Order: sequence, then structure tokens, then C-alpha cells
Amino acid sequence: MKVDERLLKYVAFDTTSHEESETVPSSANELELAGFLEAEMKEIGLTGVKMDRYGYVYGWLPATEGCENEPVIGLIAHMDTAEAVSGANIKPRYVDYEGGEIVLNENVKISPEDFPFMGDFIGQKLIVTDGTTLLGADDKAGIAEILTAIEYLIAHPEVRHGRIAVGFTPDEEIGRGPDYFDIPGFGAEFAYTVDGGYLGELEYECFNAASCKITVNGVNIHPGSAKNKMKNAVLIANELISMLPPAETPAHTEGYEGFYHVGDIAGNESEVKIGMIIRDHDRAIFESRKNYVEKVAEFLNKKYGAGTVVTNIRDSYYNMKEKILPCMYVIDRAEKAMKDAGVKSITSPIRGGTDGATLSLKGLPCPNLSTGGMNFHGIHEFVSVPAMEKMVEILVNIVKVEA
Repeated sequence: MKVDERLLKYVAFDTTSHEESETVPSSANELELAGFLEAEMKEIGLTGVKMDRYGYVYGWLPATEGCENEPVIGLIAHMDTAEAVSGANIKPRYVDYEGGEIVLNENVKISPEDFPFMGDFIGQKLIVTDGTTLLGADDKAGIAEILTAIEYLIAHPEVRHGRIAVGFTPDEEIGRGPDYFDIPGFGAEFAYTVDGGYLGELEYECFNAASCKITVNGVNIHPGSAKNKMKNAVLIANELISMLPPAETPAHTEGYEGFYHVGDIAGNESEVKIGMIIRDHDRAIFESRKNYVEKVAEFLNKKYGAGTVVTNIRDSYYNMKEKILPCMYVIDRAEKAMKDAGVKSITSPIRGGTDGATLSLKGLPCPNLSTGGMNFHGIHEFVSVPAMEKMVEILVNIVKVEA
């Protein structure tokens, strides 16, 4: 099956994960795709295929004869999609891109003015949305590329390889993907998450990340008699947000620069809930960012009274770099695989995170590879079909054993 045909099958499943859910996986819909993948992996010919009670799906491709002592390599992708934009009723379509704007619907377009990199995709077949949902290439393109590469290896026994471990995870988008991943049972010496964007991306540095939930408690009094009595939680929340460095937001940072990102806010005079994430590549600066938020809360509590601002900061993942540097042969292998496929590798820090970050810190070195998708988590998301095809070739190159 062609890799793009596989992707179109997978995006038909709504697998939005939900941060507020306490179940594992966070969405029952994820189990539907997990069951589908379990059946497909068995049909392809992987061995030991299983879906565990948490929705993780595993399978293995045995080593070709004579390669049993080669290192076991893992290939990992995630099944869920981000909850910021709907992942239900996705209507993908192909576009033969010849430049200019891509009109998704009467109100939404992909314009080179907004996305200057579109020039890199001229002459390519793209898969886009209808402008009302995300596409889900993050990370269903990774799943499609992994299983298409495995199918190729099974159909071409002359391509020698060691044992290959395949794993698909739920809830990556809410930072829980590695929580119940069975590293010992997976059995890989090292692995790759296929969860990046632009073709050629090879990433082994990522943010240190934390989520921050803030509750602002006010005192609501009828506005007619509120003088010196009302404590308006909306205004205090606004004051809190205004105290965050305005130039240290995602819209004003790049590369290794960290940020504070207020993602949601809801409430009234009595209570306001703020959702925020904190990111930085440098661990010491990351800790100072978290401390700054606590200092802001402390200041406002002194100003308005104890308990006015309550913070709950939880670390999500840490920079994987320290765990990858001692085993750079994992990076060298990926760079060679890309070069052999005629793709220039682009080593850059991830301005986000992957399952590989936590898995690396848990003892499974796991850098991140591209998928060919762009504009993830939004209605402008698209994926390049030629890039997906190249990623299949790159994955085959990574696992194959030279004669």
C-alpha cells in the first residue's frame, strides 16, 4: 500500500487526546485506531503484535538470517492529535501545488505571504485539509511511514536488517505518551520517533517543559456597592498575564529561545482559570522561568490577599540532549540514511517535545525524525507526498545492514 493511502485511512479516526481526562488513554477513540493498527500489523506480518490495556501497540520484525546479533532498532510514532483544533470529520484532499495560494475554503487559505516556505513545495503533491480541522499528519504520517517501510522490508527479504521493534503510543500531545511505554519489553537498543516536520529534520535537543494551571480567586460584589469590596478575578488575571515578559512568547522567539505561553483563560469576577506552558532548552533557565511565575503569584497574593492566586506547575519532559550525546552513533546512522536517500539532514532543536525526549531520559536513546508534514496543530496543516515517500526510504536505510 502507498504511504499516502495509509495516511488517509488513519486520519479518518478522530483520536484527539484530552488533557483534563484522567483515563489512559485520555480518549476512548484512540483505542479504535490502536485496534485497527494491531490488526493491520498482524496482516502485514509483524510478530508478537499486541495492544496493551493502555492502548499502546507493539510489534516486531525478526532479523534476517545472519543479522541476529545486530542492534535492535525501534521505530515509534503517536496516534493522538492535538485538542486545540478539531480532529473529527477530517476531509483531506490532494493538491498538485504549482505556487501561489491554496484555497481551503472561502475563508481559509494557505498563502506564501503567511507561510514563506511554501516555495519549497512547488511541483509537489500535497495533502491538505478543508480548512475546518487539522489534518492529523502529526503523527499519523509517522505511523504510515513506519508501517510502509516495514511492509517494504517484508516484501524485499534481500534487504538485510536486525530485529526491528515498532511501537505506537497514545496521548503524546498531552505529554503522557511515554508514561506506560514498556521499554524492557520493547527490547530496542535505541529508537527513533518519526514525529517531526520538514523533510530532513533530525532532532536530539528539545525543550524542558512544564504545564502551569493558575486559579485566580476573586470576591464578587454587586457593582453598585462594590467600592473597596470587590476583588475582580478577571482584572487580577489580566494583571498577572501582563507581568509575563511580552517578548518571551512563542510569537517572538525562535531557535533555543524559551517562552511563556498562555493557551487558555476562562472565568468571571469570582474565579478565573489560566492554562499556560513554560518552555526552555536550558535547564537552569527553565527552573528560573517556573520560579518567576511563582514570584508573580507571591506578589499578587501580598497585594490582594493570601490565596488569591494559586499555581500548579507540573514538569512534562526534559531536554533529551544529555542522553543522546554519549551515543551519537544513533545520529550518525540517521544522517547517513538521509544522505543515501539524497536528503540533506537538518539538525535543529525541537521547539516542542516528542515521546523520544522522555524515553531517552528513561534509558532508550530516541532522537526525532521528520515526517514531511507542516503547520501542525492547525487548520493550515498539510503534508508532502514525495516527502513521505522519502521518509519510507530513509527508514529502510536506517535499519538495513550493509553487505
